[in-house]
Amino acid sequence: MSVSFSLGDLLTAEERRGVSLLTEMLTTEQSKGINAAGNGGAQPSLPTSAMYQLDIVLKRGNNLAIRDRGGTSDPYVKFKIAGKEVFRSKIVHKNLNPVWDERVCLIVDNLQEPLYFKVFDYDFGLQDDFMGSAYLYLDSLELQRPLDVRLDLQDPHCPGQDLGSLELAVTLFPRSTEDREALRQAQQQQSLQLSDLHRKSQLWRGIVSIRLIEGRNLIPMDQNGLSDPYVKFKLGPQKYKSKTIPKTLNPQWRQQFDLHLYDEEGGILEISVWDKDIGRRDDFIGQCQLDLSKLSREKTHELELELEEDKGTLVLLVTLTATVTVSISDLSVNLLDDPDERQQIIKRYSPLRSFLNLKDVGVVQVKILRAEELMAADVTGKSDPFCIAELCNERLQTHTVYKTLNPEWNKVFTFNVKDIHSVLEISVYDEDRDRSADFLGKVAIPLLNIRNSEQKAYVLKNKELTRPTKGVIFLEADVIFNAVKASLRTFVPPEQKYIEEESKVSKQMLQQNFNRVKRCVLFLINVGSYINSCFQWESPRRSLCAFLIFVVVVWNFELYMVPLSLLLLLSWNYFRLASGKESHEGSVEAMEDLLEDVDEEYDKDDKDSERKGFLDKFYAVQDVILTVQNALDEVACFGERVKNTFNWSVPFLSWLAITVLCAGATLIYFIPLRYIVLVWGINKFTKKLRNPYNIENNELLDFLSRVPSDIQLIQYKELKPETSLSPSKKRKNNPG
Repeated sequence: MSVSFSLGDLLTAEERRGVSLLTEMLTTEQSKGINAAGNGGAQPSLPTSAMYQLDIVLKRGNNLAIRDRGGTSDPYVKFKIAGKEVFRSKIVHKNLNPVWDERVCLIVDNLQEPLYFKVFDYDFGLQDDFMGSAYLYLDSLELQRPLDVRLDLQDPHCPGQDLGSLELAVTLFPRSTEDREALRQAQQQQSLQLSDLHRKSQLWRGIVSIRLIEGRNLIPMDQNGLSDPYVKFKLGPQKYKSKTIPKTLNPQWRQQFDLHLYDEEGGILEISVWDKDIGRRDDFIGQCQLDLSKLSREKTHELELELEEDKGTLVLLVTLTATVTVSISDLSVNLLDDPDERQQIIKRYSPLRSFLNLKDVGVVQVKILRAEELMAADVTGKSDPFCIAELCNERLQTHTVYKTLNPEWNKVFTFNVKDIHSVLEISVYDEDRDRSADFLGKVAIPLLNIRNSEQKAYVLKNKELTRPTKGVIFLEADVIFNAVKASLRTFVPPEQKYIEEESKVSKQMLQQNFNRVKRCVLFLINVGSYINSCFQWESPRRSLCAFLIFVVVVWNFELYMVPLSLLLLLSWNYFRLASGKESHEGSVEAMEDLLEDVDEEYDKDDKDSERKGFLDKFYAVQDVILTVQNALDEVACFGERVKNTFNWSVPFLSWLAITVLCAGATLIYFIPLRYIVLVWGINKFTKKLRNPYNIENNELLDFLSRVPSDIQLIQYKELKPETSLSPSKKRKNNPG
């Protein structure tokens, strides 16, 4: 790989004084090391006003720092000069002694600016970990003499820590002034080349579809002679954890998930099996590896993998498929703006192609245009913002715009849609040189809420998406999908995210989930009380009407009336919403007030965690508390999703429910119940025989999983830029 750049006066005078001061504070050991390695003595000073070509071969790293839990790292190197990134190496996975052998050609016209090397550990979906940095002082190099250089990596925050070293080969050549025109052209191409490097590091070449079927003859890890096994998968930067099957040595997982292939040849899939233990560290059962490069494409492979040291067997179904539509480009390269391209995509997802490639539901394109009035994250009162766009497990990142609170990115992201109920998340971060990026804001947009070709301003929210933060981001999105494929996809399990934020133990969250469950239970109690009041003749008119309805319904009852009654409920709520008599915003606003208290509780826990030691005091029971807290959340979400199905929170799902109920009522009306039950039973009994590795699912629960809960309705709610906060909430969020 060869890259050429022109690097001139890129810093202001104030920043140059800061760099010079930092350089004076650093020791000269690295410069001495360079002289000892290649020069052997003093050398004449070089004119700093001329132009030079610097050829660098990034050879390898030695004994780099450990940043992953497995005792390894995924290192890559950034080259910077005058504060600007000029090169980024490839990522070497799971290696503390990586070999890069990458050649770089830099054009420099100021030898007083040192070349800055920074090493990072790549983490998928997270901020990359800092592994060390070093300086190469260009004014100490000798012209036209190849020099082997070893740079010891350092961390400014931990000066005495051994972080390993980098090995380079550098050669400095003089350049004539006739090359200035070529250098200016190289400078114009700098941003495009760096953008291409970022793009190549993010895009994948294919999909690995894995079905985790079962385990056989696992070794016992508990005192009762059994285990509570679960499986961890790792493919490059991607990690996945299966569900836990309690008290068995022959677990049946029946789970499916997809991983991305970044390597053309495949890569190594690492598999480990663990025993879940409450209150202490989980026990390691065994591990194995699968070389994906040995598997053929577009074919399902049934594999029985033996764990090391005869600790059991895992049964998997693995399929390698072609890549999906995921890309990043500038506004000038916009597929949907081309009428011919747009027409081809619309034709691809037309109703006539509804049963071709059912997993390819549609395509979404989002333009990240600009942001205004972002939060100042640096001491200078500015920020270095960049954006990350996520659609389930697909993740792309823009370039960084330095020293501004009103950045313009003008980037176009294109994602393949596998589930129309997915949520597009746009997060804004501030880039920091030697530490993790600072969070500036986030928005979540359900794909079904997108209006094509409409440019909108979205108020940024906090990490929990419960209240606004400073700044507005301007987006424009288009979604093209096949409604039949999207409807069929609704009744299968949704794709699971590889990286989920860990739950926090919070008294306020526990109380909130309890209150949500209590609201659902109170609703059922009120319904029961209302029915009981009809029997007590508290209101003669109501009781008489209820009695007549009861007699008529029971005397004429047929099974098809069940879906018809649900249809009536949906229709009733639809007309109430259309007439403006009722809205689901009331319950959402009530939930917003609850979530504000939870946010304050989180902030309080974060600030006082060291002083109060809340987690230390309750460490022994935190898993139990989390289990209860999450169980209450699941129960509350189930009740809220049933309610939101009938109050038209998501019209697409409500219309889909109407279609299914109409079909069900018609089917039950014309076909005797015994035949329907017979067909259902035969299908259930023979499913295992027809497909031994079939993954069990419940279509009703899969449908309800697409319906948002009250919490999610708040998270997806759009805020108006001019009325993002009411005066009372402004005072609450800004007490000063």
